[in-house]
Amino acid sequence: MKAPAHLFRHAGAMKRHDPDTGDAHLGPTDPRSWAVLALALVFLALGALFLAAPGAGAAIYGIPEPAGSGRTALRAIGARDVALALYLAGLTLVSTRRAVAVVLAASLVIPACDLAMVAGTALWWQVALHVVSAGVLALVASWVMWDHAA
Repeated sequence: MKAPAHLFRHAGAMKRHDPDTGDAHLGPTDPRSWAVLALALVFLALGALFLAAPGAGAAIYGIPEPAGSGRTALRAIGARDVALALYLAGLTLVSTRRAVAVVLAASLVIPACDLAMVAGTALWWQVALHVVSAGVLALVASWVMWDHAA
């Protein structure tokens, strides 16, 4: 008995994607690609700020600048933001719309936790930055997943 041919296809073989399933790639002319890459650039800049100037990062984030080893936590926020930027850029360039949208949606945990940490101590504009961050992530995730051809 012969095994079905589909069981032996090479993992890297070309596969036809159905745009209705969200498995299509974001192309270089798709404005959604540029929106995600711009968002990645914002997170990269924020991450770099936290790594290079933790005090300035703390002021934007909405917490007082800690002394001594407490600055390590601020640098961890920077590393988190740099990693998110790299995930978003990498997935946008080589993966599917669905994968990009899932990572964007899952990333909503970040501003939600940030809001919980600064609630009651941050100024209104610092809270607003976290709310706007969540809103932008949600909107871009929805837009990336939305099939404009349908």
